[in-house]
Amino acid sequence: QVELVESGGGWAQPGGSLKLSCVASGFTFSHYGMGWFRQGPGKEREFVASISWEGGNKYYVDSVKGRFAISRDNAKNMVFLEMNSLKLEDTAVYYCAADRYTDTVNRPQYWGQGTQVTVSS
Repeated sequence: QVELVESGGGWAQPGGSLKLSCVASGFTFSHYGMGWFRQGPGKEREFVASISWEGGNKYYVDSVKGRFAISRDNAKNMVFLEMNSLKLEDTAVYYCAADRYTDTVNRPQYWGQGTQVTVSS
């Protein structure tokens, strides 16, 4: 049974930091590109960041470049999203996703259930 379980969401002030984690099970994690997506209030889900299976290639949406960092630990079947200099507009449910075929996680086969991130003063 495939599972992606996110954690680390919560509340932060503008300018603050949070680190999201996602632990995977039920598939060969090291063979998959991994990504983070988010869906803000009243918005469509959007791509945030992705990382190739070996961690060598990383991609970010322009709005988070220089603030967010994606990483992975294949030994622990985990992917992370470190979020710094948080802005109000980063408020969203953040989802972990896995794609067997692309580093950019264009068409994820698997999704997590999401973790809420709220940025407010």
